[in-house]
Amino acid sequence: MSLPRFHCPERTLLVQGGELPRELAHHAVRVLRMGVGEELVLFDGQGGEFCTRIMTIEGPRVKVAAGSFDPIERESPLRTILIQGLCATEKMDWIFQKAVELGVTALWAAPTERSVIRLKGEREARRLEHWHKVILSACAQCGRNRIPELRFFGTLYDCWAELPALGLRLLLNPEGQSGRTDLAPPDGTVVLLVGPEGGLSATEINRAHQAGFVGGRIGPRILRTETAALAVLAALQSRCGDWTL
Repeated sequence: MSLPRFHCPERTLLVQGGELPRELAHHAVRVLRMGVGEELVLFDGQGGEFCTRIMTIEGPRVKVAAGSFDPIERESPLRTILIQGLCATEKMDWIFQKAVELGVTALWAAPTERSVIRLKGEREARRLEHWHKVILSACAQCGRNRIPELRFFGTLYDCWAELPALGLRLLLNPEGQSGRTDLAPPDGTVVLLVGPEGGLSATEINRAHQAGFVGGRIGPRILRTETAALAVLAALQSRCGDWTL
């Protein structure tokens, strides 16, 4: 049985031991019912993980002793960036959670012409904080020790200037050309662009093509926005990543 895993950004605590952050301590002791002497794994997102042991529990205060460091990496050799058109809150949570499990390198979100939700100011800040927690939780669950990049852009087109120069840019479009059968490991990063519930507009599709995106569809069925990117990420990991089936 695998040990419980938690993200803890305090490197000194991981190396020397000490008192756990209040929220982490609450989850370990009050939610998971862990006790003195039990082991847990902590990671700070910079690579590797630390095995620690609970030494004392005094109310909300939980102290752990430092243990061994394991430099294990669970990152895919395939670099992938998902640009997700802003969609309903629960769908974004699901997409980000599962994309992390599927090994995505970076998660970018941007509003599109057909996005129902709009984020600005304090609402944007709260949503980014929420997504960050979703990503950290997914990393803890699936064993990743590095945190995928999270970015939010004011418009879809703001993403273009940040795209890596090398790699493959895929635009998932149910009305696009049939899927590729010659896909080989790219020399660079695979960037996936997925629209919201209503898809991308004709203008957005045309401008994506101008930015170097290659249109493609996934089989004969139309997939929901919360399914499309995950299906392609899984296929890419199987053909070009670290899946061995």
